[in-house]
Amino acid sequence: MGKIVISANATLDGVVQDPDGQEGFGPGGWFHRFVAAEDLQAWTANETGEVLRAEALLLGRRSYEWFATRMHGADVRVSPEWADTMNGLPKYAVSSTLVNPEWNNTTVLNGDAAKEISELRRRVDGDVLVYGSYQLVRTLLAEHLADELRLTVFPVVLGTGQRLFDEIGDTTPLRLADTRKIGDGLVFCTYEFLHG
Repeated sequence: MGKIVISANATLDGVVQDPDGQEGFGPGGWFHRFVAAEDLQAWTANETGEVLRAEALLLGRRSYEWFATRMHGADVRVSPEWADTMNGLPKYAVSSTLVNPEWNNTTVLNGDAAKEISELRRRVDGDVLVYGSYQLVRTLLAEHLADELRLTVFPVVLGTGQRLFDEIGDTTPLRLADTRKIGDGLVFCTYEFLHG
């Protein structure tokens, strides 16, 4: 059975919105502005290791399109090894509007999201990574389908912006499984969701 793993970057106050500054959000671009180059190198190594251990990707439509347009040539933001692995992994895009996905190895899940993700979880053996996809994350949490949260915390407080757990209706208990520094300025936390 697979494990649905939400992997996210967030500010100290939980903001996940516009980390690269391309969405037009005023305080956007925090990913690169407040972190030393050495920390980003350590982040890259951590991120590459994570995707190398994954069996599949699960993405919402907007995140799917964002990643699909950046997986080649000069647009690769993490590392060539990371991009090659991302390109080779099976990808599952949750969308009712995506018709002809251009990124290779893509299956569109366009029915009942909770049912299709539950079936995916049974079919895949290993980690199914969820990057970005904050609407999808809310569905995963509401339906108790997420197994693990891997959160990289960046050393900045924005005071405003969309947070990972905005609009979550239920109390969601988690158990801290691991925490460690990445470089000198980032904190990487792994939590397990406790489903009653």
